[in-house]
Amino acid sequence: MIHSPAAHKYRLLIVLTVILTVGFIVPQRFLSRAGEQQSVIHQLRIYEIFDNNKKAFHDRFRDHAMRIMAKYDFKIVAAWESKKDNRTEFVYLLEWPDRETMANRWERFLRDQEWIKIKKETGEIYGPLVGEIQDRTLYLTDYSPRKVLAK
Repeated sequence: MIHSPAAHKYRLLIVLTVILTVGFIVPQRFLSRAGEQQSVIHQLRIYEIFDNNKKAFHDRFRDHAMRIMAKYDFKIVAAWESKKDNRTEFVYLLEWPDRETMANRWERFLRDQEWIKIKKETGEIYGPLVGEIQDRTLYLTDYSPRKVLAK
């Protein structure tokens, strides 16, 4: 092995080139992934539910809807109950990678034969469990502190 000053400078130049190349490429990959996370969207669903059969609604959502939704990769971030103007509301937030996936998964869920059967059966027993439904697609601002909410 040659130990001349020129060989040392050459090795140093190679090492610095590798460090700079890796230092440039690796952060770019992380930045591109961060950019992908910004395409995440959220969906806010608000259901009017009725106090006389509220328990039946919650049982159906918890025991059946969530399980069937999971088959279609629904990411439920959180669920709440709210009161507004003497009206009880069930509110939940979903996270989707993009609008197309959201539309596709909803279509598949609503055509699910088990879900159709469960809705029919619970409707026959308890009457309508849901009144008005509000649906909002939420797009994160560039200054939002969190880009992804689901685990």
